[in-house]
Amino acid sequence: MRRRIRSDRGQVALEYIGFVPILLFVALCGIQLGWVAYVHEQADTAARTAARVEAQHPGRGVAAGHAAIREGLRADIGVDSGSDAVTATVTIRINSIIPGLDPDPARATAVMPNDDPEVTGP
Repeated sequence: MRRRIRSDRGQVALEYIGFVPILLFVALCGIQLGWVAYVHEQADTAARTAARVEAQHPGRGVAAGHAAIREGLRADIGVDSGSDAVTATVTIRINSIIPGLDPDPARATAVMPNDDPEVTGP
């Protein structure tokens, strides 16, 4: 009876241990991509809401923009009321779950026609 000089025992465990970090990194990248898309959608929603409310009720657009997004997100909302249109710009910082990744903030701009009768007339 000959003994095997070389054994394959433990090979699968070593391959699994080596592959798990790659799988975790890919999963974190997928989660981060979903979070980035979600924050961009929130910025777009806040911009549209702020512009629409500001066009109908001057002075209330910024508060409406903050109310339209998730409570934990901090947004910088700017509203510019012109004679014909209202422009709302929203910037939201995107937090990263992947170390070393610093994504650009989500920015959205929306323009709505000014419906204020004091500005546009009857």
